Order: sequence, then C-alpha cells, then structure tokens
Amino acid sequence: MTDTLARDAAPDLSISPAPAAEAGAPKRLFIKTYGCQMNVYDSERMADVLRPLGYAPTDTPDDADFVILNTCHIREKAAEKVYSELGKLRELKEEKARASGAAMTIAVAGCVAQAEGEEIMRRQPAVDLVVGPQAYHQLPELLTRTARARGERIGADFAAVDKFDALSADGAAARGVDGPTAFLTVQEGCDKFCTFCVVPYTRGAEWSRPVADILAEARALADKGVREVTLLGQNVNAYDGLDSAGNASTLARLAYALAEIPGIQRIRYTTSHPNDMSDDLIAAHGDLDALMPYLHLPVQSGSDRILRLMNRKHGRQKYFDLIDRIRAARPDMALSGDFIVGFPGETDRDFEDTLDLVRRVNYASAFSFIYSPRPGTPAATMAAQVPAEVAKARLHALQALLLEQQVAFNAAQAGRTFDVLFQKKGRHGRQAIGRSPYLQSVHVEDADHLIGRLVPVEIVSGQQNSLTGRLKIGAA
Repeated sequence: MTDTLARDAAPDLSISPAPAAEAGAPKRLFIKTYGCQMNVYDSERMADVLRPLGYAPTDTPDDADFVILNTCHIREKAAEKVYSELGKLRELKEEKARASGAAMTIAVAGCVAQAEGEEIMRRQPAVDLVVGPQAYHQLPELLTRTARARGERIGADFAAVDKFDALSADGAAARGVDGPTAFLTVQEGCDKFCTFCVVPYTRGAEWSRPVADILAEARALADKGVREVTLLGQNVNAYDGLDSAGNASTLARLAYALAEIPGIQRIRYTTSHPNDMSDDLIAAHGDLDALMPYLHLPVQSGSDRILRLMNRKHGRQKYFDLIDRIRAARPDMALSGDFIVGFPGETDRDFEDTLDLVRRVNYASAFSFIYSPRPGTPAATMAAQVPAEVAKARLHALQALLLEQQVAFNAAQAGRTFDVLFQKKGRHGRQAIGRSPYLQSVHVEDADHLIGRLVPVEIVSGQQNSLTGRLKIGAA
C-alpha cells in the first residue's frame, strides 16, 4: 500500500439486516473489521455473499454461528490484536460447545490471513478457516467444506479479477447498504514497494476494475439511496481500468462518469500517492462539483533523506509543488495526510523537517504513527532503529501540532454555510448527524427528518472533532 489506509482502530462492522433462511431460524454472522476502509468494504461484501445462505448479522460473537475477523497487517499492534481476539473466541467456542453442543465456526480473513495463514492455524487451533483478501467470495464453498474437515486455507494468490468477477456475477444489486454513504473499491494492490509496507506482499500488484463494473455497482447503490460514494484503492489515483472501448481510463474520467449517475451527489477517494496525482485529476477538482474538496494525500515524512530510505520516489519540494497546483485548481481544498515517525535512521533534523512540512502545508486532519517494523520488509533490517522513547516523544510533538491545526480548521468553519449530507440520528431529541464537504461530523438539531438528504447548514461552531450547525431558513 502506498500509504496507510489502515488505522489502529478496530470497529465492529454493522451490517444491514438479512432475510432469514428458508428453513428454520436464521444463522448468525458476526464480523469484526480491523484497519482500513477497504477492509470495511470487504466485510460488507462477505456479508453479502453469506446472506443467501441464511446468515443474519449480530452485534456480538456470543450468539454467532459464524465469526469472521477481517484483519490488518500494517502494524505489529494490529496483528497482535487479532491473536488476542482469537484467544477470547476460542474460550467462547469451547463454552458454547460444553453448554449446548452448539458449533461456532471461526474464520480469519484479510491481510494477516494472507501473510500468516499457516502460523494462525498452528498458533490457534480454534480457527476453522483462513481466507486471503482476494478469496472471500469463496466463503460459501469453504463453509461447506469446513463442515467436513477443519483447516482450510485459501487465498494465497492475488486473483483480484476472479474475486470481482464472482461478485459481479451475483449482481451489484445484492449489496447491502446502511445509510446514504458507501465505499466502492475501484483498485487494489500496490507496485510502489515502500520499504516500511507489507501491502505489496499481502494485496499483490496494482489492478483496476473495469469502468462498466464500477458504474453498475454505483447505479445499484444510488437506487438504494446512496448519495455519496468513496472510491477505494491502495493507490486509488493510479486507477487505469478499461472502458467500454477497451481503453485505459483514469480516476478523473471515472469521477466524471460517476457524477452523471442520478442520485450520486458526492464523490470522494482514498488513498492517494503523490506520484499518481495526475493533471486531469487535479483539473477535475476544479471542474467537478461532486468531487469533494477534501484530499487525503500522505507524504509520510518531511525529510528528503528519510523519503529516499522509504523508497517514496518523491521529495518534499515535489510535494509542496503538488499542493500548490491542487490549491490553485480548488482554493477551498482541505488536506489530510499520514506520517510515520521514528523510521530507521531518523535524526532530530529529519524530524524537524517533518514539522516544517506540516506547518507549511497546514492540514485539516492527519494520522500519525510510530514506525512499526514488519517482517519481510526492507526497513525491518535497516540499521539505526530509533529508540522507542525517542519515537514516542516525536509522535507526541507531531500530534500536538496536527491537533492544533485540526482545531483551528474546524473553528474556521464557523459562519460558513455548506451542504451537509445527513446520515443518522444524533443522541439527543431530533438531532441528526451528517458529513460536511470536508468529512467532519456536523451535529444539527431538529433535523432527523432529513436523513439521507443533502441540505444547506450554517455552521455555528467548530470543536476538536466535529462541527455544530443549524438549518438554513427555508431548508426542508
């Protein structure tokens, strides 16, 4: 992966209700998703392919017949969380078997499954099957086989085309949706080989879905009330899927086509690599109203020396020039980024270069992490590994600066009016929560009747992580 789509958070995936099986009570499915937005998308599709087998979602593993951990391998902490969770699930599985004889199937999916499949089966015998990120469409078949013999492992290759062909054959209309926003994978894999990253080894080479398949899925989503799509890819702006004439498209051309679909009002994309930010994509941000003025464009470090060690293939000045061109095309563009501190060999001067870059770019939000060595990556064996206490102090300093910028950006929205896409009810009364063009949560009173709609809102105040607004006079 060019940049960390993944985050340390491991949210439980909420899945739209499924119909009961034709005979007997529905079986229960629990999916826990670790890491990135692409994993969230994959988890939703796993629920889709299991729905015809009668699996209905549950919010807890306690009453689940089938538990899937959809895993992330970006950092050591994320991988270890999986093994900790598997220990708890083993106890639950044994307890259910003793108490009622009920069987519970446990699967590990995603990037940890791809990278450590044999180790998972050895380390945790309670696991019934392991599925790589390009093979989850085979879950129905695997479940049938697992009923006969434990220990299935599948997905060691990277046949993304086979996965999406199988999912398309089931029909894009089969996707479950939960609200007016949805993820839509358009590209997978990575050819960049940053020295800190495992994604080229767990997701494979870059591959783009055909334009027609993406548009069909987007139309199906729009028919179900989706108004905002977020296009996903490890290198999403490297998208080059074939169009109906057999020619390679670009992300910009795809965005224009998506904007023509009735009902699709907003388009986002993540995660981007600076080297793939093409002229036509920059121009699209100036021309296409549906393309939101919020761009996640990770740089990882502000030091040219560290960027070379990371194999990023760009320097800080190229990044500055790119930001200038983007803001010239779209003056109200807000930037988000990713940063790694404590990379092997990082000196105090290198870190100061990172702080300088952050001050000059002025981010609306950002994610920052301490470097985590991943087995099999070049950086894991580099000399001059940074002491943990030094890396932690640098992270605190960087996060303080990023938080200062985020708070200032949110506060600066007070007095502005822009469209908010309302997504769900708030905690109080008739409050509703929506998304601003800049991806902030916006809390508005007396707006619960507007969920699923794009409505003008005047921003009253900005807090650290959200905005407070009020409906404009005349809004429905």
